[in-house]
Amino acid sequence: MRVPLSWLREFVRVERPPAELAERLTVSVAGVERIIRRGVADEDGNLGLYRVGRVLEAGRHPNADRLQLCHVDVGEKQPRQIVCGAWNFGVGATVAVALPGAVLPDGRMLERARLRGTLSDGMILSESELELGTDHTGIVVLPEAWEPGTPLGDVLPLGDVVLQLEITPNRPDLLALYGVAREVAALYDLELAPPPGRDPERSGDEPVDVRVDDLEGCPRYIGRLFRNVRIGPSPWWLKARLVGAGLRPISNVVDVTNYVMHALGNPLHAFDFDTLRGGRIIVRRAQEGEKFTSLDGNVRRLDPADLVIADSEGAIAFAGIMGGLDTEVRDETTTVLLEAANFEPLGIQRSSERHALRTEGSGRWEKGVDPYLAQQAAVLATELIVELASARWAGEVDVKEALSERPVITFRPERASELIGFDLPAQEQLSILNRLGFDDGAGGSVTVPTWRARDVTREADLVEEVARFHLPAVPFTLPRGRVGRLTSDQRLRRVVEEVLAGCGCSEAYTSSLVAQDPAPDAIRLPVPLSAEQALLRTTLLSGLVQSVRLNVDAGNEDIALFEIARVYLPSAGPRPDEHWHVGCVVEGGFFRAKGVLETLYETLHVPLRLERAQMDFLHPGKAARLDAGWLGELHPSLLEGEWGAFELDLPALFDHVPERIEYVDVITYPAVHQDLALIVDEDVLAGELVDATRKAAGSELLEARIFDVYQGEPIPEGKKSVALHVAFQSPERTLSDEDARAIRERIVAALAEKYDAELRA
Repeated sequence: MRVPLSWLREFVRVERPPAELAERLTVSVAGVERIIRRGVADEDGNLGLYRVGRVLEAGRHPNADRLQLCHVDVGEKQPRQIVCGAWNFGVGATVAVALPGAVLPDGRMLERARLRGTLSDGMILSESELELGTDHTGIVVLPEAWEPGTPLGDVLPLGDVVLQLEITPNRPDLLALYGVAREVAALYDLELAPPPGRDPERSGDEPVDVRVDDLEGCPRYIGRLFRNVRIGPSPWWLKARLVGAGLRPISNVVDVTNYVMHALGNPLHAFDFDTLRGGRIIVRRAQEGEKFTSLDGNVRRLDPADLVIADSEGAIAFAGIMGGLDTEVRDETTTVLLEAANFEPLGIQRSSERHALRTEGSGRWEKGVDPYLAQQAAVLATELIVELASARWAGEVDVKEALSERPVITFRPERASELIGFDLPAQEQLSILNRLGFDDGAGGSVTVPTWRARDVTREADLVEEVARFHLPAVPFTLPRGRVGRLTSDQRLRRVVEEVLAGCGCSEAYTSSLVAQDPAPDAIRLPVPLSAEQALLRTTLLSGLVQSVRLNVDAGNEDIALFEIARVYLPSAGPRPDEHWHVGCVVEGGFFRAKGVLETLYETLHVPLRLERAQMDFLHPGKAARLDAGWLGELHPSLLEGEWGAFELDLPALFDHVPERIEYVDVITYPAVHQDLALIVDEDVLAGELVDATRKAAGSELLEARIFDVYQGEPIPEGKKSVALHVAFQSPERTLSDEDARAIRERIVAALAEKYDAELRA
């Protein structure tokens, strides 16, 4: 966003050095990326070398057919001889002249020079050389009434200082010069001028035929009709402001729409009314297979989700993005229909991305434009079109649904002082809010202005509004009267983090916003930053998988990543249910992930119980459900190779963590270790064998775990061999071989009875 200071001072009389103003804005409002000097530098003596001149003689250069040799009166005793390459003027023309010694906007110093053997004692200037526009084909021809020798800076806006601001997505109000002026007025406690624009008298009451079929996509559409329009170049002051704002002057009517957009933040569009078939406007969704030619000359094939502006026969413009070539305002246009509307942000963003088409207008609509702003934008544009194009305002229509009410928030100044870190008088806090457009009412309520309704929704936001005006005074200390300590869940989350890091996993941080989510009811943002950040995630898996892919592409090996973060689940209330999850993806398949999970559960003293499951994103036969989540091996379609993964809902896991842990004495008697190889049906779960083993062995079983599963020769078809490691130990004595054999036989008998298990030789 470019802010020409001369334009800014029209709304607020701030007389501060540009560097100081830039610093204050950067600290409290928005970052100033750079300070730009536009046009002729205001240095000692330099402006005096730019003058109004009148051509006394003009003819072909004796040595060059494409050059003119002129004698120009610049208010001195003798006219100056100047060689010029333009031919759009002649004797008697009033022109802009730079004298030798002048520093041009591009930094060059003008000197006397011989051009094709003839002395040129100055330069007759084009609008591009003065940075008043983009035309460099001809020189600037000024009104004849201007006297030769008049300082050019007295009659033309030759130079300006422009601040280039970086506007964050939550502050679309700062994409308007008047919005920046409001902030500057609040910063320095200066008077803010009323919003620009006053309706001229309307000379007619012609009906304007506008129909809005989609009030959700277009909550408001103002159409104003102008007759007897004279299309021509804009005045120099308007061109200079547009160039300073980074926009290209085109013609008076088109320039007015761009000027109003930059001044107030509401994009406008002008149609050649005579090209509208049926003389009507319809705002609707595109029809299947519909197309139109946009202003850039491209034929656009529309999607049924696109919001379009149509006439009685078909689409003529992308709503809020770009107009159509067939209805653009041309030099011969005499009747103009002005559009001042409000469009829903998400639909504009999706259409813009779908068609890879971004414009100044679409960028503003995507961030959200105040629906109340359309009326003032129409007023200012009407005033300027009537004035600059000698037009007659002949008719108006305003189609709208009920506009949103201003939010009301409870505000406690004492709470604000506590959060900011020092005492700030309540009246001063309310004064800041008032200067920003907030109204304070009875009972500590504050009414939010319509242009801030999207990002100021709670008391903390109001505190931030007050605090940003006093940031230099905020002490570098912790808030008073607060002692921090970790909650039980916070302590347990740190334990989870330490266990996973100890298992060789690296912590990852991925975005909460995703393009796709496995949950069909995942929450979609009303105004997403992009199509890749449109949904609130319901799982950590997609972000971890993307991180794994990046590491694989980078050539990293033995990849093991985990993340502890929130997921966002749909709820019946206005806000999603936020749950802390832990997710993990490790190279090495199911059993490595299971080993990490077992370590975690053992550390938390929670029994690990797995149940066979079937999940689309996990490999068949290598998927299990837990009380708190799932475990499995990722399906190759999701990630090539053998990748184990799990994801747990931490509150559900922590519910099983015992409040008190009872420790037993260390047993000093040695344990007896044995391995059993059992043949069972292939659909028998390994976890069930372990549970049955524990039950059959009794209290003297120290350990039971599966360490191998095998299928193939010589194991019969439909069967598998499961290798089970067991350890026996007694707290009272050393177990003998006979004791161990008895326990083993109980295990084998129990497994044979329940699962028809056979002990391999």
